[in-house]
Amino acid sequence: MKLAIIVLLVLSQTVMASKIAIIDSGTDVEHIDLVSKIWKNVNEIDNNGRDDDRNGYQDDIYGWNFAESNNLVIDRKYIGTFSADPYLFFEIQGKMFLGTATEAELKWVGDKRQDPLFLKEMQIFGNFVHGTHVAGIAAKDNVDASILSVKLIPTEVSPFFNGLKQSLKMNKKALSLNGDDLRMKILKAGLTVLANQQMMLLEEIAAYVGNHGADIANGSFGTGFNQSKMITDNAFKLAYQREPTEEESDKLARYFMNSLITAGKQMVNAAPKTLFVFAAGNDGSNNDKFPTSPTNIEADNVISVAATYENQYLAPFSNYGVNTVDIAAPGMLIHSQIPGNEYLDVSGTSQAAPRVANIAAVIKDINPSLKPIEIKKILMGTVDLKSYLVAKVKSKGILNSDRASYAAKLSLTSNVDLAIQEARTVIMDEETRFNKSGTRPFVVTPIPLLNLFQ
Repeated sequence: MKLAIIVLLVLSQTVMASKIAIIDSGTDVEHIDLVSKIWKNVNEIDNNGRDDDRNGYQDDIYGWNFAESNNLVIDRKYIGTFSADPYLFFEIQGKMFLGTATEAELKWVGDKRQDPLFLKEMQIFGNFVHGTHVAGIAAKDNVDASILSVKLIPTEVSPFFNGLKQSLKMNKKALSLNGDDLRMKILKAGLTVLANQQMMLLEEIAAYVGNHGADIANGSFGTGFNQSKMITDNAFKLAYQREPTEEESDKLARYFMNSLITAGKQMVNAAPKTLFVFAAGNDGSNNDKFPTSPTNIEADNVISVAATYENQYLAPFSNYGVNTVDIAAPGMLIHSQIPGNEYLDVSGTSQAAPRVANIAAVIKDINPSLKPIEIKKILMGTVDLKSYLVAKVKSKGILNSDRASYAAKLSLTSNVDLAIQEARTVIMDEETRFNKSGTRPFVVTPIPLLNLFQ
């Protein structure tokens, strides 16, 4: 009888394993560490050229490539095509974080940053490895992890700006004949259309992962305020045939970001049973003052994540915001998988977010009845409180995996608030780890957060 109960419990756990959607640049579904954790669509017959489950996505066995509208969630042709330079760059960057890079290594990095060919290779390399690196973090130490891959970012990014440029060209006559008020109205209308178009794609993606039953969706992508200014400044120059003033630049960028965030609410509403975990951004800025999309979307099923160095301090590159960023997690020098059975240490809020997604999935596995808002409450309510995060993130703390998991277990027999309260009493803060010298490492800017609107 006992054996039957154990078998039933194992089967139940297998069936109820949380599904984690990785909305990113693609996942290597053949990586030796991930192959057993990759979700497979049992309602599709592998590559038979038919849409067996009739969801509108033909042969979506492992997920869907929304960047190129096919089922190729990783383009393996890139494996083995990169030089040693990108790998060396990340290796030296890690030493720079720890203050151990030599003068020769620092010079090499400085020279490479001026090399257009290297920068192009780094862009392609960064996009190619990013999604798999994120997936590896989300699935780490979780034998029941089920990774659904969504490719949003193409490996080689094409300029987005042509659509807006074409729109403004069509209104060239009106722009030349009318005053500044109408000129600005036309410009804002174009930016609003652009924001709606971008978020329509994300809404489709959200509906896709929601319909496939994703409990958690990690989004380590986005557009920050500085990237927005590049877009809106160019649009302004097209409309006015001059450079914007600083005030005009900031105002228009804020308008565009707010348009993105407003339109983005339709995205998360398309999958109300999915908890979206978004990276806060890598500009080192305050998201309360300088909005970032989609992480600034306010919803019960959205949690925004800043990055720390272990649990010692907020990473200098990490965005923050006591009103708009919810929680922090380690995001510096994170070791994880990249395509082709390889590994890399990478830094960014892109790496902090999937750590939170990982524990969110564990919480859901422990108590499948929990809603996204309750998982979010447990994550935020069980943090290690840190003085350096009091004015930086809403929860005032860093993820505590053990305490969050314990609270999830307690929630099986009590309400979430009481579970959090008891977990805080029983589970101690995670031990602070220090680097060997006991000093704060020197930090450089990491590879930027993937930018949907490049």
